[in-house]
Amino acid sequence: MTETPVTLIAAFTIRDAETYGLYAKGFFPLLKKHGGRFITYDDAAVTLEGTPPGGRFVMFRFPSEEAARRWYNDPEYQTLSEHRRASTDASFLTMVHETPPQP
Repeated sequence: MTETPVTLIAAFTIRDAETYGLYAKGFFPLLKKHGGRFITYDDAAVTLEGTPPGGRFVMFRFPSEEAARRWYNDPEYQTLSEHRRASTDASFLTMVHETPPQP
């Protein structure tokens, strides 16, 4: 069985742009280290139904759930993520599995 890629979606409001900048600066090298790929971010997403959390939405992809978990559990990332936790109000960080290829 082949592992399917996963997309991570985060929603948060930035309270301290300077501290968040420290997180953003270190985020991309660690994403790449674990085989991740940045997709997009949006500070003005449009919600067609439901109640949005507001703030920024960020999407990035890993080749597998295992790679995403290695990234998230990496001690270097956990140290870096303290900047994000200190500078944002997070609504969620969600992992979405892609549909496996059909035979």
